[in-house]
Amino acid sequence: MWLIFVIIIVIVLASFILTKLIFAKKKKINRLSQSLEMSLFEVRMPKYERKEQDQKQDFKALIQQMEQVYASFLYVRKPSLKQKYLGGYQMPRVILEIASKVGESDIAFYAAVPNFMEGGLEKAIQGVFPQAIVEKVPGDYTVFEPEAKVAGRRVFLKDSFYFPIKTFKSLEKDPLSSITNALSKIKPEEGAAIQVVLKPSLLDIKKKEERILSAIVERGHGVRLAVAQANRHWTAAWLFAFLDAFFTAGPKQQQQEQERQGKEMQKERTANDFIIQAVKAKAQEQIFEVNIRLVGVAPDLGRAEEIAEHIAGAFAQFSNTLNGFKMAKVKKRWLKRFLYDFSFRDFNPKEKIILNLEELTSVYHFPMPQLETPNIKWAKNKETTPPTEFSETVGAGLNLIGQSSYRGEDKPISFVSRDDRRRHFYIVGQTGVGKSTLLREMIRQDIEKGEGVGVIDPNGDLVEDILAIIPKERADDVVLFESFDMQRPCGLNMLEWKTPDQRDFAISEMIGIYTKLFPPEIIGPMFEHYMRNAMLALMADKNDLGTLAEIPRIFTDKAFMESKVAHVTDPLVQTFWQQEWSQTTGQTRSDMLGYVVSKVGRFVGNEMMRNIIGQQKSSFDLEDIMNNKKIFLANLSKGLTGEMNASLLGLILVSKMQLAAFRRASIAQEDRQDFYLYIDEFQNFTTDSIAIILSEARKYRLNLILAHQFMPQLTEQIRNAVIGNVGSIACFRVGAMDAEFLEKQFEPEFSRYDLLNIDNFNFVVKMMINNKISSPFKVKTVKPKEGDINMAPLIKQLSKLKYARPRNIVEREIAERTKLTF
Repeated sequence: MWLIFVIIIVIVLASFILTKLIFAKKKKINRLSQSLEMSLFEVRMPKYERKEQDQKQDFKALIQQMEQVYASFLYVRKPSLKQKYLGGYQMPRVILEIASKVGESDIAFYAAVPNFMEGGLEKAIQGVFPQAIVEKVPGDYTVFEPEAKVAGRRVFLKDSFYFPIKTFKSLEKDPLSSITNALSKIKPEEGAAIQVVLKPSLLDIKKKEERILSAIVERGHGVRLAVAQANRHWTAAWLFAFLDAFFTAGPKQQQQEQERQGKEMQKERTANDFIIQAVKAKAQEQIFEVNIRLVGVAPDLGRAEEIAEHIAGAFAQFSNTLNGFKMAKVKKRWLKRFLYDFSFRDFNPKEKIILNLEELTSVYHFPMPQLETPNIKWAKNKETTPPTEFSETVGAGLNLIGQSSYRGEDKPISFVSRDDRRRHFYIVGQTGVGKSTLLREMIRQDIEKGEGVGVIDPNGDLVEDILAIIPKERADDVVLFESFDMQRPCGLNMLEWKTPDQRDFAISEMIGIYTKLFPPEIIGPMFEHYMRNAMLALMADKNDLGTLAEIPRIFTDKAFMESKVAHVTDPLVQTFWQQEWSQTTGQTRSDMLGYVVSKVGRFVGNEMMRNIIGQQKSSFDLEDIMNNKKIFLANLSKGLTGEMNASLLGLILVSKMQLAAFRRASIAQEDRQDFYLYIDEFQNFTTDSIAIILSEARKYRLNLILAHQFMPQLTEQIRNAVIGNVGSIACFRVGAMDAEFLEKQFEPEFSRYDLLNIDNFNFVVKMMINNKISSPFKVKTVKPKEGDINMAPLIKQLSKLKYARPRNIVEREIAERTKLTF
């Protein structure tokens, strides 16, 4: 009988042990499965210069918002009884990390969740921090290196979890500051990380808190005994009870001790009240089961241990009289297991501590704007919702300018109507940030859709790129002007005109061009007076127009001057030449001649420039180009042309474009073809008359796209004209002065800090949409389409055969007209 009973007992025990082993194995497999089915995100918070009203908001209020993020994790699915006790099921865990990788100086913040919680994580974070960027990390990151040494620390509580630690509410500064400061001091060849693994606890802390308080208040138990009983630590409870009984005095001793106990009673009551309130406060909030791990990585073990210890030291700030954190150094024999748990982001029940929302928020929260630690990986600029008016299809003239990404959803951004583009587009940003990429793609789309396009490029790279993307069917539309081509120069005569108004405008622009090119102290009323009369004389005979190259001759060759003045009908101009200039003699004449001719002579004396501005007839008719939707490309490469020469030619081209636009007044408005003029580094090619172009050119369908690098390049008048008249403004990354000025255009959505930190190939834009200005939003340029580099030389050759002339013919004609010998 006894044998049967023993056998049954053995079978039951064996079954129990086997079942436990199976369940333990199943739990392990389940934990590994969870580890392999995780999604990792990098979280970047905006770092911005807080406005005065923001500074009034205490940092504690900002940190407390993180509690809302943690609270959202409380609603993940909970296990059924079957899953909990039979299925090896584990509550889904959330992993939060702060890491500084080897070889990088940035301190990055990460969050990992099970795949099914991906969307929930993004909503939880961005619901509380709308400007946070939550970006999925492909694969994973690591702080380890193959040859590096690793030191680890596990973080535990000093006392029972019922006793709270010190939280951010009682600290004088952001607790994250001390933690991240420890990370910021590591060297490039070193790494470090803090890992917080958490999951909602199923423990009913409220009931246990009630038991503790009942034991203290009603039964008069000591705090330690009450906590031990609440946790059902019976050994500890018996020990505390025995000690209470052992040290309790007998009747006689009680009487002798009564006086001393009376003195201590108030002190004990106060202490108990403090503990009771602290236990109550902790139990008021939801709790999490948490693992905290610290890792230091360095070429040698001593330095790795030092890094880990420095990080551990930052946790001392959470200690108070009731509780705090203690560190357990990971010994060599346990390091492999520790690194396994860290790498797989596993939750180890043996490392479990219990923290409530406030405590957890204190230990880990995303960086707030007031955090001054260097090397934090901030969101360089904010994400904003793009307007809803954009269409998936992009019609003719309605160029795609990029993609807007908001919370993982990409949206193509393009102009909505032609009339919006007629209000002009202004682009500003430092060199190398993506302006040319945007221009190139807009130009490509205009060309492919059959639009009329003009490009004035002071560097030449943009024009070279465009030549490679011109479709074969549009090759015949190309008019290429290369200022540095000495063998086949194109003519460009600023003194051409068709009506008296156009003549006066050309002269006024030419005076403005010289005023822009030369310092004000060497350009004055006398220069303007002499230049105006010289140009009026050279332009008097419409059948034999003069050029800028002939200005020196009209002052030095009396016969030539008289032949030109013979066609002048303006009595004031006649008086100048026949009386004022004729009667100027001696030193005065010599001085004035040198004063005027020296300004023109620097261009006439340059062979390349003389062969361009000395041709009597321009090689191309800009009015014809605009009206017939051709492609005009001006390569004014400053490196090959010279900066002053390029500026003069660009200024002349822009003025002639404006003049050609004004000639459209004779064409019915509905018959005027849109012409898109792109001007890179436009500050070099515009005078103060830009205000007229911006305000008037729209009705003549001359649509400007103006780009440059920084605001100080513009005079105040030009800057005000641009900002006050353009419909759409795009801002790539800019410098501090520009950010301060442009902030007014993009606030409140974007601050100066945002404009200073825009990533390359990204820009902030405020667009004209259906004749209304949109709120600012962020856009990323699209990748340029590759062109056919074999087409570019053929298009160049075709254009030069049609529009340029051989050098020897040009020089012979100019020599004959100017009486110069070369």
